Amino acid sequence: MKLPANRIEAFLRRPDPEIRAVLVYGPDGGLVRERADLLARGVVPDLKDPFRIAELPADQLAKDKARLADEVAAMALTGGRRCVRVRGAEDTLCPVFAALLGDLPPGDTLVVVEAGDLGKGSKLRALFEDGANVTAIPCYVEDEGELSRTIAEMLRGAGKTAAPDALTQLAGSLVGDRLLARAEIEKLITYMGEEREVGLDDVRAVIGDSGAMELDAPVWAAADGDYAAVDRALARLYGEGESPVGILRAAQRHCQRLQLVVAQVARGDSLERAAGALKPPLFFKTRNQFLAQARRWTPAGLRQALDRLTEAEAECKRTGMPDRTLCARALYQVAALARGKGPR
Repeated sequence: MKLPANRIEAFLRRPDPEIRAVLVYGPDGGLVRERADLLARGVVPDLKDPFRIAELPADQLAKDKARLADEVAAMALTGGRRCVRVRGAEDTLCPVFAALLGDLPPGDTLVVVEAGDLGKGSKLRALFEDGANVTAIPCYVEDEGELSRTIAEMLRGAGKTAAPDALTQLAGSLVGDRLLARAEIEKLITYMGEEREVGLDDVRAVIGDSGAMELDAPVWAAADGDYAAVDRALARLYGEGESPVGILRAAQRHCQRLQLVVAQVARGDSLERAAGALKPPLFFKTRNQFLAQARRWTPAGLRQALDRLTEAEAECKRTGMPDRTLCARALYQVAALARGKGPR
């Protein structure tokens, strides 16, 4: 069953008891993990309970195809429902899940499957969207407007509100990974104590631009023309499971901010005044680096950089090429432009 977007939150709060397996997939790896945890916790409150939770890495299933059916059929020694979790699923495991769903053992064990960004042609996605007693939940990267609403809800749940500039800074810093956003907001709530309204200074004191700086690290390096730093930053983010689409969108936002400032300077404004007008404001630790990049780049060069980043995101969604390869290639192209090795 394909779950409509407007039914996802209600399903997560109260899953249909007839559903025996759920595929949670998408480019926002943090949101995939958050929703998978929520589903599993609805069955087993303690996600570390070894008698009721079974975790099966995808590479194990590829070697032992009967393991999944065995775990689904098993009974909990301590009573209660069980949950079987599979992480890192890909289309290569489609035959394993097809065999399970074709002969589903009796019982009420819930299977929660986590996967990355699966295109429309994905066999695994089609299996869960079209099958009976199963469903698929997509997890797309929220834009800043959507994330602002999510953050406001998190704060409201803790009895707090955020000033408009603080909310803008939070969304701009944390966009790209819901799990990171939730962890940072929880840290901010703890910091606030009894204070009810979060201000911009509170955001800078606790979070600064930590989320954005981490996600933006490859494009900061690319805009400097530093190939080696791009490579290191991407390796770190990929190792943490970061979405290539999220990285590309962060890169686009950075280049758009550069483009806005460079265009203002080309029209006769001063660099300091143009940079000072940015919303959200520049983080003080990266201000000098941003100004140096604004001096390096031309409007034409930034248009080309944005074209390449936008096209790379589109290719991630419409081609069969690996997303990570497409993302890395686009950032290396931006670095080449920064070094003056492409048409400017």
